[in-house]
Amino acid sequence: MDLWFFGQGRLEPSANIPCSVKRPLSRGFLTSLAATAAAFVLAPAAAAAPPKVLAVEFANDVNPVTQDYVVEQIRRANDDRYDAVVLVLDTPGGLSEAMRKIVQVELASRIPVLVYVSPDGARAASAGVWIGQAADILAMAPQTNIGSSTPISVGGEDIQKDLRNKVVNDAAASLRALARSHGRNVKWADAAVRKASNLTASEALEQNVIDAVAPTLPALLKQLEGRKTKPRGFVLHLADAQIDRVEMSVWKRILDTLIDPNIIALMLSLGVLGIVVELWNPGLIFPGTVGGISLIIGLYGVQVLPVSWAGILLMLLAAGFFGAEPFVVSHGALTLAGGTCFVLGSLLLFDPAGDAYQVSLPFALGIAGTLTLFMAFLVGKIVQIRRKPVEVGVNSMVGAQGTARRGGQVFVQGELWRARTAEGGPLPAGCPVEVLAVENDLVLLVRQVRVPAHA
Repeated sequence: MDLWFFGQGRLEPSANIPCSVKRPLSRGFLTSLAATAAAFVLAPAAAAAPPKVLAVEFANDVNPVTQDYVVEQIRRANDDRYDAVVLVLDTPGGLSEAMRKIVQVELASRIPVLVYVSPDGARAASAGVWIGQAADILAMAPQTNIGSSTPISVGGEDIQKDLRNKVVNDAAASLRALARSHGRNVKWADAAVRKASNLTASEALEQNVIDAVAPTLPALLKQLEGRKTKPRGFVLHLADAQIDRVEMSVWKRILDTLIDPNIIALMLSLGVLGIVVELWNPGLIFPGTVGGISLIIGLYGVQVLPVSWAGILLMLLAAGFFGAEPFVVSHGALTLAGGTCFVLGSLLLFDPAGDAYQVSLPFALGIAGTLTLFMAFLVGKIVQIRRKPVEVGVNSMVGAQGTARRGGQVFVQGELWRARTAEGGPLPAGCPVEVLAVENDLVLLVRQVRVPAHA
């Protein structure tokens, strides 16, 4: 078929078009056809791949260990190209520094971050409210609650006067900022801090505190299909997503257990006790080994949690009193002082961490009482040993009994000794003797022991 072009008012056949023009046109047509065919072939495969969501189980308080876990999983979701990451949250709150680091990572995430307060009966309290408000989507299971974000002092009670105003104003401002930027209820965010307001899931949805209520995570993802988040403008397409669930590893759980203040106090006490026993009896090895390991574990907890210097000094003073007791005649005064310092130090040690991270008073008293009783027992044994006569070298022979042998010798404590009686008379072979003294030339002064006759 000939192609026709317009030229000077009439159509002329293109019989003179060179082959060099036709070949590029043919190649372009074939390339377009191949690309169209490939698109039709690959499109069903692409459409068949479901979105991927990483669900991070977070049923714990907010502390440095759980902070590392959550931050690590959010970064993993970003690096592994998940379509979204969901924090399945149930927390009573925790440390503000750990909470801030989680919030910062949420806000910096390149993929949507959803917080889902679940399962039924769960809560997002205190620091959990900040974690929820920082998320692109904040949702809750039907029978859950959120709120009670009033800052508390290091001892757990309400902060008073000027300090209270500073801390509360700072906390309220940060929570309002998160709520405002995500298009949520700013007034409630302020009330959650100032009045410890707390809402159920339905009340929170009604008051625009959260974005959705759903009974399960798959139902939530379907409900959010096509929604655009604020302020970052993610359009969610997560319906029927592949959900990969992740929990804290065994190692993280062990570390989380080791930062329990009661465990830390126990490890510190075992460490002090083991090292003191090893110092009293060098070469036992076992007490020193156990004490050293326990002390290192206890110091790990002290390093992770915020601590009071007053508590640390009191614990050191308690260790000093316990260690000095065997070497200073104090009739138990140092042991009692050590026990008192240990109780006070334990109660003050984690004061800056808040009420959730306090050593139990009965637990502290129990440890101090055990240490005091052990020290009293040990010191009592030391006193008994010191009161005994010297039993080193030949002096240990005095009072020992043996048997006379021929040639003026006696067999005592498994050895043959030269011996004589105080009267200077001979000793009949085989008769029992008792050592009265050891003379300078290592001759035993003995006397014959009379054996009562049996009827």
